[in-house]
Amino acid sequence: MHSVDVKLSGSLMIAAYSDKRALELVRMWRASFERGVGLLDPHPLDDQLAFFHREVVPENKVLLVLDDAEGPIAAFIAFSKEKVAQLYVHIDYQGRGIGKALLDVAKRESSGRLHLFTFARNTRACRFYERNGFHEIGRGFESEWQLADVKYVWTR
Repeated sequence: MHSVDVKLSGSLMIAAYSDKRALELVRMWRASFERGVGLLDPHPLDDQLAFFHREVVPENKVLLVLDDAEGPIAAFIAFSKEKVAQLYVHIDYQGRGIGKALLDVAKRESSGRLHLFTFARNTRACRFYERNGFHEIGRGFESEWQLADVKYVWTR
């Protein structure tokens, strides 16, 4: 795992994803999701881990924020040149600018336009994306979770 040239405060560093951190990442993702959306994730942990390896990793660049090189995962982002697929910050690390730093990396490496979806009930995430230059372009319904979602876009 190597660090990426982005400075964060204190002992926090951005690093490339490593499979050896997959289970820790999925556990952090679930806890952050459950807090933000206000629902318990009923999916077995192994199913989410398989989804992460089958759907997220092959289609995206995945970066971690670590608290020290071998410390806990504070956040992760999965993105492509056109889309932010996942962005989650550990509940103990929220409000420190970590999500913005990861979003800034995705913006720099983008084609000049990024889109993403978040659940409408995750009002904290909606405000975060709006503060960081994303604009709502549509609302829909996510069938697996049976929840309303919001589509956002950012253009350079």
